[in-house]
Amino acid sequence: MSTLLDIKSSVLRQVQVCPSFRRKTEQEPEVTNSQEPPTGAWKPGDGVEFFAHMRLILKKGDGRQGLPCPEVLLRSGSPAPAEPVDPNRGLRTLTQEEVEMLYEEALYTVLHRAGTMGPDQVDDEEVLLSYLQQVFGTSSEEHMEAIMRVKKAKAPTYALKVSVMRAKNLLAKDPNGFSDPYCMLGILPASSAPQESSGQKEQRFGFRKGSKRSSPLPAKCIQVTEVKNSTLNPVWKEHFLFEIDDVNTDQLHLDIWDHDDDVSLAEACRKLNEVIGLKGMTRYFKQIVKSARANGTAGPTEDHTDDFLGCLNIPIRRDTVMSQRGRSGFLSYLLLLSRVLRFEHRVEEPNSSSWRGELSGPGTTVLCLHGAQSNLSPLQLAVLHWQVSSRHHQTWTLDYGYLLGLLEDVQAHWEEAASLPQEQEESLADSFSAFSEFGLRLLRQLRDYFPATNSTAVYRLELLLKCLEKLQLFQPAFEICPFETELSMDIAAALKRGNREWYDQLLNTKSPREQPGPQRLAGLVELADIIYEDLQLCYGVYASLFHGILKVDFFTLTFRQLERLVAEEAWVLTEELSPKMNLEVASGLFELYLTLADTQRFWSCIPGRESRSLALAGIHTPFLPAVKLWLQVLRDQAKWRLQGAVDVDTLEPVDAASKHSSSAATASLCLSHIQELWVRLAWPDPSQAQGLGTQLSQDMCEASLFYTALLRKKVDTQPGAAGEAVSEQLCVVLNNVELVRRASGQALRGLAWSEGASGLEGVLPRPLLSCIQALDEDLHREAHTVTAHLTSKMVADIRKYVQHISLSPDSIQNDEAVAPLLKYLDEKLALLNDALMKENLNRVLEALWELLLQAILQALSANRDVSADFYGRFHFTLEALVSFFHAEGQGLPLENLRDGSYKRLQEELRLHKCSTRECIEQFYLDKLKQRSLEQNRFGRLTVRCHYEAAEQRLAVEVLHAADLLPLDANGLSDPFVIVELGPPHLFPLVRSQRTQVKARTLHPVYDELFHFSVPAEACRRRGACVLFTVMDHDWLSTNDFAGEAALGLGGISGIARPHVGGGMRPGQPITLHLRRPRAQVRSALRMLEGRTSREAQEFVKKLKELEKCMEADL
Repeated sequence: MSTLLDIKSSVLRQVQVCPSFRRKTEQEPEVTNSQEPPTGAWKPGDGVEFFAHMRLILKKGDGRQGLPCPEVLLRSGSPAPAEPVDPNRGLRTLTQEEVEMLYEEALYTVLHRAGTMGPDQVDDEEVLLSYLQQVFGTSSEEHMEAIMRVKKAKAPTYALKVSVMRAKNLLAKDPNGFSDPYCMLGILPASSAPQESSGQKEQRFGFRKGSKRSSPLPAKCIQVTEVKNSTLNPVWKEHFLFEIDDVNTDQLHLDIWDHDDDVSLAEACRKLNEVIGLKGMTRYFKQIVKSARANGTAGPTEDHTDDFLGCLNIPIRRDTVMSQRGRSGFLSYLLLLSRVLRFEHRVEEPNSSSWRGELSGPGTTVLCLHGAQSNLSPLQLAVLHWQVSSRHHQTWTLDYGYLLGLLEDVQAHWEEAASLPQEQEESLADSFSAFSEFGLRLLRQLRDYFPATNSTAVYRLELLLKCLEKLQLFQPAFEICPFETELSMDIAAALKRGNREWYDQLLNTKSPREQPGPQRLAGLVELADIIYEDLQLCYGVYASLFHGILKVDFFTLTFRQLERLVAEEAWVLTEELSPKMNLEVASGLFELYLTLADTQRFWSCIPGRESRSLALAGIHTPFLPAVKLWLQVLRDQAKWRLQGAVDVDTLEPVDAASKHSSSAATASLCLSHIQELWVRLAWPDPSQAQGLGTQLSQDMCEASLFYTALLRKKVDTQPGAAGEAVSEQLCVVLNNVELVRRASGQALRGLAWSEGASGLEGVLPRPLLSCIQALDEDLHREAHTVTAHLTSKMVADIRKYVQHISLSPDSIQNDEAVAPLLKYLDEKLALLNDALMKENLNRVLEALWELLLQAILQALSANRDVSADFYGRFHFTLEALVSFFHAEGQGLPLENLRDGSYKRLQEELRLHKCSTRECIEQFYLDKLKQRSLEQNRFGRLTVRCHYEAAEQRLAVEVLHAADLLPLDANGLSDPFVIVELGPPHLFPLVRSQRTQVKARTLHPVYDELFHFSVPAEACRRRGACVLFTVMDHDWLSTNDFAGEAALGLGGISGIARPHVGGGMRPGQPITLHLRRPRAQVRSALRMLEGRTSREAQEFVKKLKELEKCMEADL
């Protein structure tokens, strides 16, 4: 037969710690209407609607914690809103005559092109002509007629533009290992070009060689660079222009010379333009040849000549109508580019704002040819493309990245050239002014055209700001400044104006001033919410763009402006509504204040910002009456909400994972919402916050207790299942109480308010702490009440199984006697584990443990003078139950199991095993161990004791007493002291002695000495003591018990052995506190009451008489 010493509850081993309470974010089970409830005056029974509206308020606050992140705010990647376009902001419309002139100009450019086309250009003349026909939209007949007119015109004069950049690794001609190089270059006409003949060595032309048969080159054909001293890698970067007579036969020739003598070839060439007449020209070229001959023979330089860059076909004169009328190539290029750009944009992406100006091959070729033939510099070309594209953008939206690239080109070429004719510079300045004006108009309507939630629009805004930043950089570069003021100041002014226009439009839409105050209130709440969201977007998206690009503090500018406007509106409205305060007005003002407070906190969250300087500072003052009224409504609505939740509660778990019912979830959510609302309220005035917080905490405590009372009332009306030992409904109620206890504690701690400079950080205010402690005690008491109700259904069964153990015959093994009780407990705890939370399961285990101990104590009391095996069986039972309830650490802690009633039961079992005299000794030992909990209640007695070894007697002197209990009707007593030694079996021949009676006093003085002839060895025995009993003498009735005190004999002077410490000196008084016997003393007495021996009966009889005296006093 197996032993049950190691029996552990399989159920208890599986108990897992329940997760800590967390606020449910889902809607309450009984709330099915997800529509936004209407605001207004809240009536009784509207608890669901009220808290649904409160959840909407809290939901607004969820997105207002801390500073916003751009990643959260940018939610849409859809196309950006269309920007406004105005056809009148483009270039002026040409007349029909001007269009025809421009058409012929373009045709002339194509028909008289020269040179080689680039890889991305079109060399097919027919393709180019066809392209121009499409651009200008002419018919075939008109096209052919225009071509014929252009062909009849005089062909243009060509020129070659040469750039001499650098040379590398030249020969060293000077003794120092370097040279002083310069270049001489010129055009060789067809008549002067060297002829190649077969079979002969190649002829090389050199400017320093003379020929009797050749004519000298004309002055316009020879030019020379500067001399670069002492270098083999010269850098010139010089540009030259040569007229070309025949583009097919003329050649360019270049020599590199080393400058050596005083009058060099270079200097001679520089004076070439000073020669007048043909005769002077011939004489001057002779000087050049002579100078060249004097310089000596230079080695071959062809291998050291650097590459040169050149642009062919730079026109010197064009025979077109526009040229004849004085129209410059700059203007004609501008008009042609505008025409091409409109055509290409219409064809490529007619409905797109992201076109980046990519031109087709023919368009690029025509513009390149015209720019080259018009001798336009890179700066002029960049300026023209910017002017045309920026104007085109205002009539047909382009990509800002394309415009930014054009500005960067202008900037790069401006730094290199830094000069334009005045007329062209004025034209560029006008384009800058027009574009900046257009950009400022967009910034005034920033929220419409560049919404912060649209990532595409925000990127366009970033590029626009970069374009404006480039315009700022050009301000100091213009002699004629296009801006009257700093562009950054204009941008700030445009933003301010746009903010005001946006606010005024919003105010007129949401809360027109013509409406009465109560009607305006709801609109002002909505307006404040919109402004808060806009400020979040300004900080998270716009601020970094404006500050990083233009150094404009857009957020501070906008926050200050909008905050001041909404504060002014709020002050005016609260003053108007204060005399009309009612429930509806209070609700609207409360919601408005929450948003205004969030706005203040938003500013304070930003490092380095101080909210005291805001217009909203002190705004809480006029809202205080509304807040107080709203919190009163909240208290009533909370009770109505809880009442409704309990009414529909079936006291069943809401789902398989939960052990509480729907009403507990509702109550927890209500408490959590109230706490979150207080956090959002964050009342700034410490004294007012203390009043509001104290009242709100009391209301929450009241609501929590109100809920538990409703639960108890509901469960009392529910019919229970017959014979059901474990009530599932009671388990759910117990879980509900525990859940609300946690939720209320957490919510109350969240109500901590600021106590100003006097408060300690992290320490709860004293009123709140007291409220939390009181509520926790009340809910613990409520949980213990429900636990007692739950376990009371198991009392009868427990007593039955304990009685089974007590009645089991000695022939049955202990484990078999205990097995039915443990099996019963295991089955019931399995049900409880499934139904209860961990904390509640522990409560039930503690209650069951106490019930078991009491049942065993009752069984021991009912069985007197039984065998030792009887008490051994219950000792076995007690240890088996300890192991069962501990469950290897998964159940109750051992220190909890072995405390309280367990110690009493353990002591009784031990005493039952003792003899009568051992029990009597234990009685006196308990008296010696007893300590008075209320030392001044029963008074004090002062005595002196010592042992006289020579006479072998104990001397006991009763000195005096103080603060005795008044036991007579006159408020005094007639006290006397009984002095006796115990236990009786140690001093069988010693009789008790008593002092005289001291009449009518509570502070008697005795000074009486008593001697007891006893051996010293008896005084050293276990439990030996002298017992002082103070009695009140009554003449007509029995004496009254006033108190007692015991003094151990083992430690008095003369008895204590030397190694103990020598004891006390004779004459040293001892003050003893009087008390009355407590339970641990009476346990030994109960043990003796069950004994039938004469010694036990006589001892009990004597003590019973003393107890009667004590009972008469109570």
